[in-house]
Amino acid sequence: MAAEGWIWRWGWGRRCLGKPGLPGPGPGPTTPLFLLLLLGSVTADITDGNSEHLKREHSLIKPYQGVGSSSMPLWDFQGSTMLTSQYVRLTPDERSKEGSIWNHQPCFLKDWEMHVHFKVHGTGKKNLHGDGIALWYTRDRLVPGPVFGSKDNFHGLAIFLDTYPNDETTERVFPYISVMVNNGSLSYDHSKDGRWTELAGCTADFRNRDHDTFLAVRYSRGRLTVMTDLEDKNEWKNCIDITGVRLPTGYYFGASAGTGDLSDNHDIISMKLFQLMVEHTPDEESIDWTKIEPSVNFLKSPKDNVDDPTGNFRSGPLTGWRVFLLLLCALLGIVVCAVVGAVVFQKRQERNKRFY
Repeated sequence: MAAEGWIWRWGWGRRCLGKPGLPGPGPGPTTPLFLLLLLGSVTADITDGNSEHLKREHSLIKPYQGVGSSSMPLWDFQGSTMLTSQYVRLTPDERSKEGSIWNHQPCFLKDWEMHVHFKVHGTGKKNLHGDGIALWYTRDRLVPGPVFGSKDNFHGLAIFLDTYPNDETTERVFPYISVMVNNGSLSYDHSKDGRWTELAGCTADFRNRDHDTFLAVRYSRGRLTVMTDLEDKNEWKNCIDITGVRLPTGYYFGASAGTGDLSDNHDIISMKLFQLMVEHTPDEESIDWTKIEPSVNFLKSPKDNVDDPTGNFRSGPLTGWRVFLLLLCALLGIVVCAVVGAVVFQKRQERNKRFY
């Protein structure tokens, strides 16, 4: 590969021209020799997009062989989804439409990376379009519902590319990308744009762009990362990066979209899944990954979400930390009260002595 095709950076760098992969962290061909000596050897932890990492059985690539075909049923679609030679249109720019496309094969990779080439466009002006696209890695497939054309109370991972602010009090700038992990106990609240169940998110101006728009989702060893390439710069931009995410194997990849009173064209051009070559410990290898419950382990949501809708979901470490903090605050309160009481009592004693 020509040197000018790569510009290596720490973390996620530029997309390789002509290839969908991402360079891993570390120096590349244009790095000066003295920098190599200073940094030492660095192992890339992300696929470079080579064909041996591409999992074609989980990828949607033109000319879309196997889509809805009985002879090679790799992908199934339903609802308003329309297949063309250039894109898969989940919904047309019409009201009250829902459509989805789902991989027929369950994915048993522990570490993976999905690249999505998509396009959201329509005739609606500012805040007069909707609703958006959802990308899924879930236990159930082909189940229509109210969450961007798919079912609520799902099991697994969802990435929402939301174009319309239903909550008029929100300070967010739309379009907005957010992540949700669910074990079936949570319901997505459209009226609040999923605020209470969001793990993390970012503003992303992907609608009505004149150039290609891409999104990448990487899951490896409990770390979930979402990146975007929306500026036609051939460069990934950080959107979401959270740790402590536990996802099982054996779930299905899919994409869905929905429109209501407002509408847009929601197109998927490609979905490419890459296997990440990651070593796991013997203990990790001994786990039955198909039996893992989708979960997230951290103290609180990065968005300071309320606790009630997510209390059952963020159990375990959350409860322990909360009890510890409550006990610590109570102990500090007792100490402060004791010190203040002692000072007040001593001053009163000294004042009483002056009268004798």
